[in-house]
This record gives sequence, structure tokens and C-alpha cells, in this order.
Amino acid sequence: MSTENLFARAMERREFLDWGRQGLSATALAALLCRDRVVHANETALESLHFPPKVRRVIHLFLCGGMSHLDSFDYKPALERYHGKPLPGSEKPETFFGQIGLLRKNDFEFRQRGESGLWVSDLFPHLANVADELTVIRSMVADSANHTPATFQANTGFRFNGFPVLGSWLSYGLGCETDNLPTYVVLPDSRGLPAGSTINWSNGFLPARHQGVAFRPTGDPLDDLFPSGRPFDNTQESRTRDFIASLNERHLENHPESDLAARITAYQLAARMQFAIPEVANLAAETAAMQDTYGLNREETQDFGRSCLLGRRLLEGGVRFVQIFSGGSFGSPRINWDGHEDVRANHSQEALRVDQPIAALIRDLRQRGLLDDTLVLMTTEFGRTPFTQSQANTVGTGRDHNMYGFSVCMAGGGLRHGFAYGNTDDIGWKSVDKPVYWHDFHATVLRLLGIDHERLTFYHNGIERRLTNVHGHVIREILDA
Repeated sequence: MSTENLFARAMERREFLDWGRQGLSATALAALLCRDRVVHANETALESLHFPPKVRRVIHLFLCGGMSHLDSFDYKPALERYHGKPLPGSEKPETFFGQIGLLRKNDFEFRQRGESGLWVSDLFPHLANVADELTVIRSMVADSANHTPATFQANTGFRFNGFPVLGSWLSYGLGCETDNLPTYVVLPDSRGLPAGSTINWSNGFLPARHQGVAFRPTGDPLDDLFPSGRPFDNTQESRTRDFIASLNERHLENHPESDLAARITAYQLAARMQFAIPEVANLAAETAAMQDTYGLNREETQDFGRSCLLGRRLLEGGVRFVQIFSGGSFGSPRINWDGHEDVRANHSQEALRVDQPIAALIRDLRQRGLLDDTLVLMTTEFGRTPFTQSQANTVGTGRDHNMYGFSVCMAGGGLRHGFAYGNTDDIGWKSVDKPVYWHDFHATVLRLLGIDHERLTFYHNGIERRLTNVHGHVIREILDA
């Protein structure tokens, strides 16, 4: 009989909780059991994984606005030959602004990098130096050329709001490796929130405790984490807390999945975070060399560098899923990767902010022995068109949205490194070889975490819902056996 079953038979849950209040020894034992995963910090987590997991945690870097695959990871030599010519054929592309200019060659030079020879452009000189760690999917397909539904689909698998995001599904399915930090932490761009705002880290119809918790990478990570104003009398505060605890316990016994139950759990977590957050968010504890590696001493890279470094510290602290956004939604001048007017100028600005920090994160995880069981995702909602957003007889400087074909990157455990999967056509317009839809991408992420995407479900409104809806195939060719 397993240790878990022996322990469960020897002591009922209520008896254990009552015993656990009695002293430090019991508290220490509970902490050790959670640390060693004999019990889960999240009671709704899967009792056992469906497959042996390749990774235990995820850090997701989302580039808002639509990064140009043609200027980053999808080299198309034919575009140079066709530069200044009209799009061949009679099909009218579906774009956001409907302006179909002439074809334009890539604005950044491509080179084969590392021992693998992976094609990476000069847009990402630092990432190019870790090309042998990367797995690039060059045949992604989305269902919308509009930022908000496309961003929703990239995060939830659906173009409409109300569905749980990937991080919430992982919180629900796997739980956390610590009781002192949230399972799912979000680090938005300091310039603004993504298209769709906070819905992008919504728990949807899952219990509310699975929603993402947004931290600030600078200043106080959370509002109101510590009490303000005059101190309470110790006796009065103790009696008040005991009374509230008795009411909470009564409610939790009868309504364990209610919104109030989630609020109770959140307050309990907040109390524990008062000890954990100051330590994990103290980037000054890192060496000067490490801070410099992430770009904290450069104005251009400081914001995203802090997010990446804090993300690594959160993963080390036991957080299951960290999501970092590069770019906000809308603004003038643009504060994201939405290169309608001038791809070269726009992407140069945005890549300068993230290139060094992302490469530093991958190297840091590798040096610490964490990359083998961590999954790094670098995604965007769609790509850019091979033709310019301009008059029909003009070679403009900007590119419109392209949902038919684009690229995303991965790194970490269980993947074939220095490997590119799938292809768009010779001008980079449409995915023609091994197209990958978001359901396939999500199914593959779950598989690396030991989860069968068809078996991670939640009953809602008469339907056994899942992240991949009724679709999804694991991309086995990118997996390392």
C-alpha cells in the first residue's frame, strides 16, 4: 500500500487538521508532505499524471501585437526575388485593414546559428546565440486576424472570453509546489495591459482560485499585501481572527467551490505571501553580474529584464506557471509588436527590450539545472503579411496581420533542440507543411507536463469542457523521444 493511502487510513482529514493546529512539529510535517508532493497544495489537482512528465513548470513569454515571422524565425529567400511585385494569384487575402501592397523582402538579415544551423534573423542577436536551445514551430495557424479574439485563442483555445487560460488549467490540473505563492503569476508590461486586458489570465468557469495573480515587476509586487494604519490590540485581533476562521470553516464545509471559498483561500494565501513575497521579489539579492546579464542596468531592457529575472525566482519558489507580457494593447506611438506603419522601426524597438533578457533567462535556467524540467514558451497571436500594408502599387514599410502562417518558439525539457518544425509557402503567407493550430500547441504543452489533453476536463453547463475543446493533436515530431 502506498504512503498516501496508509496516511489517509491512519488519520481522517478533520482529525489531521485539528492535530495540525497543535504545534510546530505538525506544521513542519505538513510542509514536508507538500514539498515532497505526498499531498497537493491544490485539492483539485489530478491524483496522478497521465504520462511521465518531461517538465514541472512553465514560463510563458507573450509578444503582444503580432511578431513578424518573416523578420525573425522564418527565412524566405524568395521574398528578395519577388520584392516589389504583386501577390501572385487571384485570391484576396483576409487582413485587418484590407490594404494589399506589393511584396516586401525581410527587413532583418538571416543567418544559420549554432551547431544546429537554425535560421534566426539579426532582429534577435542574443537569442541567436542560444539557437541550439530553441524549438521553432514555423507553421502556426490562427482563426482570427483581430488582436483581441486572436489573443484569447492563443491563451484559451477559444476566440471568445469566458474560457480558462492555459495557466488556469495547469493550476486546476497540477496544483502548486508551494503553499506560500500563487500557482499562476502574471507579469504584465509596465506600459499597458494586453488586448482584452485581464481576461487574458481569467479562470473562466474554473473555480476562482485558479485565476492568474498579477504582480508588478517594479515597486510593491501587490497592493495591500501588508496592513496599514494603526495597529490592532493583539487580543482583539486574535479573537477577531478566531471568529472569522470559525465562520470560514463552516462555509468551506458546505460550499467548497463557491466564490467566497475562493476569496477565503486568497486571503489565506495573502497571509502566507507576506513572508514569501519580500524574499522572492528582492532582485537586489542577485549578484551585480546576474542583474547585468538580464539587462537591469540598461534603460531599454530594464523593465522586461526585471520581469524575466523575477519570473525565474518565482519558478524557483515553486510557482507552476509564470506568464510575462511584452507589449500592451493600443496606443500612439505603439507599445507592442503591431508593425502596421514600419516593421523595421517597430520591431527594432520591441526586440531591443526583450532579446537580451530572454536569452539570459534561457542561459540562467540551463546553468542552474532548471531548464531540463522547465518549459519556456515564446508566442504571439499571429504573424505579419509578406505584402505591405499600402496602396496596391506601392512597397510600404509596414505589414498587416497574418493569421494564415506564423512562428512561435519553445525551449526546455522534452523538446528537440535547435529544431524547426513545419513550413509556410515560399513567401511566408500560408502554412503549407504540417500546419499547427492552437489546440495542437496546447495539447503538446500539456503532454510535456504529463497530461492527456483529452482527460483534463471540467463539467460546465452540461459539457465536459477542456482546453483543446474537441480538437488537438500532440506534435510528436518536436518531442525528444
